[in-house]
Amino acid sequence: MNEQAAREWLIKAWHNLSTAILLYNANHYTDIIAVELHHACEKILKSLLAYGNKKIIKTHDLYEVYKIIQNSIDLNGDINLLDQISEYHIEESYPSFDRKLPPKEEIKEVLDFAEGLFEKVCDILEIDKYEVMK
Repeated sequence: MNEQAAREWLIKAWHNLSTAILLYNANHYTDIIAVELHHACEKILKSLLAYGNKKIIKTHDLYEVYKIIQNSIDLNGDINLLDQISEYHIEESYPSFDRKLPPKEEIKEVLDFAEGLFEKVCDILEIDKYEVMK
């Protein structure tokens, strides 16, 4: 097992997640928060790949990553959120005509999911989340 590699992925994930939290609390643009949340979730899931010394696949599709690691983590029915969060990578990263910002309630749901995912993965890998959050 490669705890150091997993820890590095989780540190980068925390940077994105904590940025999303700060921006949400500052009532910032939800499209920007959505992109930060996508990056956080992607890195959190890929930390499980890193821990298992598996190839880090070059995709932003969270469900595709989840299919590889699903034996390592149970998302308790939140799998549908993975598709929604994956869409943030394309829909919110680039301009599109007449696109509305994601609703704040939706962003809050995803933010809560991402925070829970971060804690769950730290617990699974037995990595102290407070060490990662420094």
